[in-house]
Amino acid sequence: MKKHLTIFGSLLIFSIAMIPAGFQRSLDASTPIATLLFDLGEVKPEHFIEAPTTEAILRGEEIVKLGRTIAPNGSQSSYVSKYYTCTSCHNVVREDPNLTVVDQDARLEYAMTNNIPYLQGSTFWGMVNRETWYNDDYVLKYGDLVRKAEKSLKESVHLCATVCAQGRPLEDWEMQSVLAYFWSLQMQIGDLNLSDSEKKQLAGPTLTDEEKIALIKSRYLQKSPATFVNPPDNKKKGYPYEGDPKLGKGIYELGCQHCHRPEGESDVVFDNSNLTYKWLKKHIPDNSELSIYEIIRKGTYAEYGHKEYMPHYTLEKMSDRQLEHLRAFIEHPEDAN
Repeated sequence: MKKHLTIFGSLLIFSIAMIPAGFQRSLDASTPIATLLFDLGEVKPEHFIEAPTTEAILRGEEIVKLGRTIAPNGSQSSYVSKYYTCTSCHNVVREDPNLTVVDQDARLEYAMTNNIPYLQGSTFWGMVNRETWYNDDYVLKYGDLVRKAEKSLKESVHLCATVCAQGRPLEDWEMQSVLAYFWSLQMQIGDLNLSDSEKKQLAGPTLTDEEKIALIKSRYLQKSPATFVNPPDNKKKGYPYEGDPKLGKGIYELGCQHCHRPEGESDVVFDNSNLTYKWLKKHIPDNSELSIYEIIRKGTYAEYGHKEYMPHYTLEKMSDRQLEHLRAFIEHPEDAN
């Protein structure tokens, strides 16, 4: 009898070993993609937080949205920055209907439909699922500071807090709290718009684990591309596109007015008066930051005694055509209704 049990046990172990890796995996829409990737053999990144607590997530959310929170010892923490919060430049929700491409027009339409700010920075939604940060041309602005930040989310947070936000370094518990909050914003299987056949491939034995990892990663960008571009050579003519005032209104209200509002990050307020439109229109041809072309494409830098500044929009965050939409609205706001 013992011999039979031993043989049966050996056969059972052999049968289990013969089941292809990944077979019968659960693909519930709410399953985090990181969980599936780790299960398939993906190495956990340095910013991984194992089972973040609710308290840590809430502290991180307050730091991101309010700039400070209640510390673990019960005291009120100091502001990370006196000038900005993270959400001055970054959303915390999905921004793109298609996660596999950079499509400014689709992003703007998505923002207008869902009333999402149209900002310079990449969204924190899915931030932990990316593999690099401060990509491409950001080295032109931040130099060697980017070298560490590009491959590390922690260093990216540090760079953003100390340089971009003109603030202070985060304490260890603050960094862990922010990362915990970021993990609460990670992408899930349902976000990838997988076809039924792709779901079967991921759940079944036809693909190797490496092929499954590649399939998952093909459904979202691993980085947020960044290309710096110049204003048009002739600002009176602008870029060679015809602008749409209705789309320009969306950029103005969801982009410009996000910071240029009463009690906003900027001390320059853009309202919806004809006086403001005329002022903006007047300065369009200028070779100074008063021109929408100059300020949007080049931004400004923090100065001694005036730490507030405007980050510029990369090409991926606002296309040349979209800048013409904004100009068309400023010149003819009546056509946007």
